[in-house]
Amino acid sequence: MSRPKTIFCDLDGTLTVHPGSVQDIAKYNLESEMRVLPGTRDKLWEWDKKGYNIILTTGRKEGMRKSTEDQLRKAGIIYDQLVMGIGGGDRILINDRKPDGGRDTASVINLDRDKGVADLDL
Repeated sequence: MSRPKTIFCDLDGTLTVHPGSVQDIAKYNLESEMRVLPGTRDKLWEWDKKGYNIILTTGRKEGMRKSTEDQLRKAGIIYDQLVMGIGGGDRILINDRKPDGGRDTASVINLDRDKGVADLDL
């Protein structure tokens, strides 16, 4: 029996239009609505219906949590968890292989900024 996938998905530039510099993000985070990239809501609902665990990640500071959660709610972006403050550097996922076949149990997909997730087939 296969278990549902867990998707770690970046926020700015992946699900929504990237607002720019760190200073722009702080201003945008407090004053603007998120501009959701085409197909984002449909894709998130598709993953949710499949039982996937959706974990959003962002370099936004923890102090921006309330305003970010408000923006996500207004934008109609669904998720299970929001991990904040991970910074803008490279992100590396380390995971084990299952003993029953040695198959890789982690993948990475790098998207061009502001391209969105609409065309992803997981």
